[in-house]
Amino acid sequence: MWLETLQWVVAALGVLASASPIPAPQLGASIFADLSPAELRAVRTFLLSRPELGLAANRRDSLASNSLFLVELQVPRKSQALQFLNGGSPRPPRLARAIVFFGEQAQPNVTEFVVGPLPWPSYYRAVSYKGGRPIPFAARPVTLLEYELMHRRLLELTEPLYRLLRDTTGFWYHNCSQRCLTFSDVAPRGLGPGERRSWLILQRLVEGHFLHPVGLELLLDHRSRDPRRWTLQRLWYNGQYFASAQELAWRYERGELALACPTTPELLFSTYVPRGHFSTGTPTAVHGAKVCEPQGKRYRLQGNLVEYGGWRLALRLRSSAGLQLFDLRFNGEQLAHELSVQEAVAFYGGSTPAAMQTKYIDSAWGMGTLAHELAPGIDCPEVATYLDAHHLYDAAGPVRYPRALCLFELPTGVPLRRHFDSDFRGGYRFYGGLEGQALVLRTTATVYNYDYIWDVLLYPNGVLEAKVHATGYVHATFYTPQGLRYGSRLHRDVLGNLHTHLLHYKVDLDVAGTRNSFETVDVCFENISNPWSAGERVVQPRLHRRPRHSERQATFPFGRALPRYLLFSSPTQHNRWGHPRSYRIQHSSQAGRVLPRGWREERGVNWGRGLQAVGGPGDRGSRPWQDLVAWVTVGFLHIPHAEDVPNTATPGNAVGFFLRPFNFFDEDPSVASRSPVIVRPQDPAFAHVAIQRWTPASPGPCVSAEPFTYNGTYRQE
Repeated sequence: MWLETLQWVVAALGVLASASPIPAPQLGASIFADLSPAELRAVRTFLLSRPELGLAANRRDSLASNSLFLVELQVPRKSQALQFLNGGSPRPPRLARAIVFFGEQAQPNVTEFVVGPLPWPSYYRAVSYKGGRPIPFAARPVTLLEYELMHRRLLELTEPLYRLLRDTTGFWYHNCSQRCLTFSDVAPRGLGPGERRSWLILQRLVEGHFLHPVGLELLLDHRSRDPRRWTLQRLWYNGQYFASAQELAWRYERGELALACPTTPELLFSTYVPRGHFSTGTPTAVHGAKVCEPQGKRYRLQGNLVEYGGWRLALRLRSSAGLQLFDLRFNGEQLAHELSVQEAVAFYGGSTPAAMQTKYIDSAWGMGTLAHELAPGIDCPEVATYLDAHHLYDAAGPVRYPRALCLFELPTGVPLRRHFDSDFRGGYRFYGGLEGQALVLRTTATVYNYDYIWDVLLYPNGVLEAKVHATGYVHATFYTPQGLRYGSRLHRDVLGNLHTHLLHYKVDLDVAGTRNSFETVDVCFENISNPWSAGERVVQPRLHRRPRHSERQATFPFGRALPRYLLFSSPTQHNRWGHPRSYRIQHSSQAGRVLPRGWREERGVNWGRGLQAVGGPGDRGSRPWQDLVAWVTVGFLHIPHAEDVPNTATPGNAVGFFLRPFNFFDEDPSVASRSPVIVRPQDPAFAHVAIQRWTPASPGPCVSAEPFTYNGTYRQE
């Protein structure tokens, strides 16, 4: 009997397993979770065990070796993920993406692999690219080892310049133990394929060294895998070019050189040390306003699953590019499959060779791995929830980045909505208001001098805001009068160079389903007969709708007027009032072209030409209903000015976009919040009022006694 019962139970379990019930939210979110340290180590151990790959287990002081550069999550294909999330298939296999630098081969290259399944990898396969050509070895990101080798080589190559630098700047590079110079390198590293030549800006190694150029820039050719063959091809000093360090040193010894930095530099201006006073005398040596949670947190975080009000989503911090959100839902309905940072670029202009060559593509520095520790009370409120991140990027194992992300509920300082209903006789009929709050998901990326603050804000009315603030140090070069065509003089020897920032997002919208249509809506003016006054005319605005049936029609280049309403709609679902259920992208940007269309470097960032809505993978036809993806580019022109010293400030330097419901709901979904306050007068003299609220009358104490702490390290575990 017990055997028959056991067989029945097993059979029942089999039926349940084959039915693939809809997974619990936390389980569903976990398919998008970043790889754990154990998973990262497992991938590394597996690849190192494959003799055919010939990977070096430990870092060698040689570029002519095969090394594992990056391991991160390989996100499941959308079709697989949706089938699992909707209960139609088993959990997709957990895979990793790995990047290997093959430097030991006769034809060195960079190869991407997919490795799986986790947690016990058993196979890998190479990823092929268009044309079947491998990624050239010269196109790889610069590793810590290569930077170290560049430094060692510069110690030798700058020896002839020791006296020049010591006499004119008080700092030097060769044989230095204190009062040293450092360098910032720029990209791209050359003018054509296969090159690896970097312009280096020499700077004093002090706090805020980015604002301390000494007037010397070096062109280092470091293409060879043997650093002994690296050479200085050109030098720029105070407006003049030289063919070698020896020539520059010789000209100095003969007194034929117009010298840069002739006096002792002022170093304080680049630091955060306070100086000066406000004219009002208001106190700044005491703490200002703080964010508090008087009744505790109103959001929930389980693993990588975030829930707040009607919102639910999965988050991760991708090593290569940064913040990614998946399976974004409101009140259980999917709005988007993915919202993620894809890229950030900054293209510069200037009179020095480094400035005119600077066109940074920031993912080359691994933006997700540049999310260093967030400071409580400054970068995020003290009460925020902080999350660590683990990356295997240019390291021999997983590296822990503490407090790399934070979540907190933010009082916006403005009501979400409110109304004072005046009786126009000195009184009112009622007052109603709902305090404004949003859940903020935040991380940063410090790419050399610049600090990007990446935010996603979730509002209780179904609105999502993606926003990035730019701060940090400006990318500065040595001041010469010719430089004023390209920026502003910020200090005696410092020019802040003009540049354009572009930030690129992927927004895979699924508005009431994966099949959506796209249209733009704006207004035009009509001139019609007045129906209630014969012989008169009425000029008024009316809606102008334009369905966009192809990618060409759904592309909006910078420099042309962007339609004010960009609507992604369900072709089959309507709200209670008969309108297609839609979401709107509202653009908040001052982006412009970085270069003329088709120019050499511009072709590498052709996504930066504007905003585009395209069909999903395998669905790129001109049909009006498809799985649409919006590629949203935002940005701004920055002409540095004196107030960018010591740092660019965040006010006015934020761009982004909103996702806003447009007839998706039957009414504002924030009516579900229990936070409104309604005040109604109870007598004609307004002596008594009735206050209706659903929260405690007083928020209570709002102070944390925890002292400020900060560590700032990120180390391999």
